[in-house]
Amino acid sequence: QVQLVESGGGLVQPGGSLRLSCAASEIRYRINFMAWYRQAPGKQRELVAAIGSGGPTTYAGSVKGRFTIYRDNAKNTLSLQMNSLNPEDTAVYYCNMVASDPFGAEYDYWGQGTQVTVSS
Repeated sequence: QVQLVESGGGLVQPGGSLRLSCAASEIRYRINFMAWYRQAPGKQRELVAAIGSGGPTTYAGSVKGRFTIYRDNAKNTLSLQMNSLNPEDTAVYYCNMVASDPFGAEYDYWGQGTQVTVSS
């Protein structure tokens, strides 16, 4: 049973920092794509940052320059360093990993979500 376990969320003051982590267990295949999404109350889930297997990264415009995504292929872990947080960053953050088997079939895995609240 594949599981993605997230950690690192919490309450932080505006201007503060948090680091989210996501660890994958029982994934047998190569993970091509890793990403963080977030969903604020009343809004659709949105892509925050993504990283491919070769290391290219993509960031939402609202977080570019403030957030950094990291991956450790050997450990199947994903991290998101979030700096200069503001109240608009408040959301539930989800880890996503997409793996593919030798036949090209893709497997899409999601974490349970971790709450990030930015408030004074």
